Parts: sequence; C-alpha cells; structure tokens
Amino acid sequence: MGFTVSFNKDNGTPNYVAWELLGEEVKTDVDRSDNFWTDPDIEGCPSTKDYTRSGYDRGHMCPAADQKWSQEAMDDCFVMANICPQDHGLNAGAWNTLESKERQWAKRDSAIMIIAGPIYETTDTKRIGNAGVRVPGAFFKVLMAPYVDEPRGIAFVYPNMTSPGNMQDYSMSIDELEKILGYDFFPALPDEIENKVEATYSFKEWNISK
Repeated sequence: MGFTVSFNKDNGTPNYVAWELLGEEVKTDVDRSDNFWTDPDIEGCPSTKDYTRSGYDRGHMCPAADQKWSQEAMDDCFVMANICPQDHGLNAGAWNTLESKERQWAKRDSAIMIIAGPIYETTDTKRIGNAGVRVPGAFFKVLMAPYVDEPRGIAFVYPNMTSPGNMQDYSMSIDELEKILGYDFFPALPDEIENKVEATYSFKEWNISK
C-alpha cells in the first residue's frame, strides 16, 4: 500500500491519510481503477453503496493520480477507508486543483510528504448511508518538502463546499493547523527543522516554478 490510514470507525472516515509522493512516481501511468471496495479487516469501513444518491462524492484523501506508479497501489487507494463524503464542487474544483499542484511540486522537489483528512466540529452531525458515514465540515492537507536545501512546509483547510478564490486564501502554517486538530504531524523530524518548518510558511515559495 502506498499510503498509511488512521481510520475512525465512529465517523466511518479516516482521521488522516499520509503518504510520500516521489517526483518519479508522477511520471508513470497505471490506469485508474474506479473499483471502490470495503476492507473487512477494518472495523467500521463503509460500503461504496453508503454514498449512492447521498449528494456527496466519494472523495479520495490519497488521490488515485498519486498512485499511478503501481497497479497494486492504484487498487489499494480505492479502499473505502481512504474516502470521505465530499461536496462535488470541492472535489472537482479547488481540492482537485491542489492535488494537481502537489504532483507538480513533487516533480520539482524530488519528493513531498502529504497528510490529508477531514475536520469535524460538534455541529457536523449529518450522516449518510446505512453505515452512518459522518459528513465533515472541512478538509485539511499538510505538505512537507524535506529534501530541498531549505526544508519547507505548508497546510491548507478547505470548507466542504465549492471554494472559490486563490489557493493562497486557504493556506496556513502547519503549527496553526496542529492547534486546530490537536495533532503533531512530524514528531520524528529533528526539533530544529520541525520547529522552523511548522512555524513558518510561504505560499509564494511553494508556488514558484524551478
């Protein structure tokens, strides 16, 4: 499997999905699977039918286009544990645009680390399907470029709806996102690197072509 999932059986969605995207993996071209499947070994893993006529897309956290380097990885990323109920306007719009940018950045920087998942507030009570999959109010994504001369990181939060405007409008530091979620995303990094990369961010630096 080309990614790691922390799954929440009560929500029926991942807490987060993490993976490394290598620049060389972006250049390969395994056909998209589109075969969503339920993992019987994951307690609470929903069925693809839970999303049918729900009004929400089956939104990948780790996208299929990041897994084109292996047929097995491609098939794995369609497990329902990697899926969240996502508004179509977000899934086909701003979220898709960010995913495309990530692949460009991976090629530019040789590799990037990515973590993505839903954000739930107590007011997010809507559920879909027989499994009662909980619909999140927003989604987050964390990016880290660890192998460039000056390692850098950035985070994004998008509401679960059509999100117009510039990608920069939804960006923040990793530290800011950690405070929202209560997560520590990169505890294995040396403190001096982790503290610098997580405290500061520059969308301009991320978005330049090299």
